[in-house]
Amino acid sequence: MWSFSFFFNSILTGGGLAMDAFSVSLANGLHEPNMRRRRMFAIAGVFAGFQFLMPMIGWLCVHTLAEIFSSFQKFIPWIALGLLCFIGGKMIYDSRREEEEAECKVCGITALLMQGIATSIDALSVGFTISAYGALQALVSCLIIALVTFCICTGGLLIGRRFGTALAGKASVLGGCILIFIGIEIFLTGIL
Repeated sequence: MWSFSFFFNSILTGGGLAMDAFSVSLANGLHEPNMRRRRMFAIAGVFAGFQFLMPMIGWLCVHTLAEIFSSFQKFIPWIALGLLCFIGGKMIYDSRREEEEAECKVCGITALLMQGIATSIDALSVGFTISAYGALQALVSCLIIALVTFCICTGGLLIGRRFGTALAGKASVLGGCILIFIGIEIFLTGIL
């Protein structure tokens, strides 16, 4: 169970889910070019915290439902494929439809919490993809997702301070492609 693919998929999932937060981090970095490291780590920590919490909540919901309705388990690969392809496709579509705005509202605690929720709400669906994991594996997977998000957001803040939001749209396309790839891989693993 603690295979290379477990860690690899958790890292890829974290990377794919973190792209929205990366885009927001770019904007936050642009808005505050003199941001101190402590503030940068706090902002990245908020995004990472939400990216940990949302998949864990999704896992708890799906795991409970799967325990109650054991016949539901055979549909999980199909649901994971559908959700991840939908979310990934939406990320790609949204990035092509309109340019990311370079403006960032004042990044107080309320705005930051709203950004954290908005960029992690899609991570609830990851509960479907990790529902076959035991509690410890789900916890470790969510911690990996949070760590990857923290690193990516810290990088986004640094890049945003330096270069602005020119990379924001490309990050969403990359994140969408990663989520679609993971959905296909989970589907094929679950079916075969």
